[in-house]
Amino acid sequence: MKKSILKLSGVAFLCTTMLSSCYTYTSVVGDGAQGNKEVTEWNHYVIFGLAPVGVSDSKKMAGDNENYEVTTRQTFVNGLVSAITFGIYTPTTTTVKK
Repeated sequence: MKKSILKLSGVAFLCTTMLSSCYTYTSVVGDGAQGNKEVTEWNHYVIFGLAPVGVSDSKKMAGDNENYEVTTRQTFVNGLVSAITFGIYTPTTTTVKK
């Protein structure tokens, strides 16, 4: 009985780590991106993303463009860094497409 509970716990842990996904959200400003130029920066958070340390400024990244698209996501590399630091440092990536 103990072995089956241990096996079930191991499978549940494996599923939660292997099936977790990266999140993405996109904001469209004005008419959206008019070209293919992209600017990418990392955002820096601590304590599982609760406390921002350094967050990118999408308006500054867009320059003087009035139409652009902002995508913020947690990439695989961001998730890996977060896992290695046990959530103490949790980065995300912001991309502005002009």
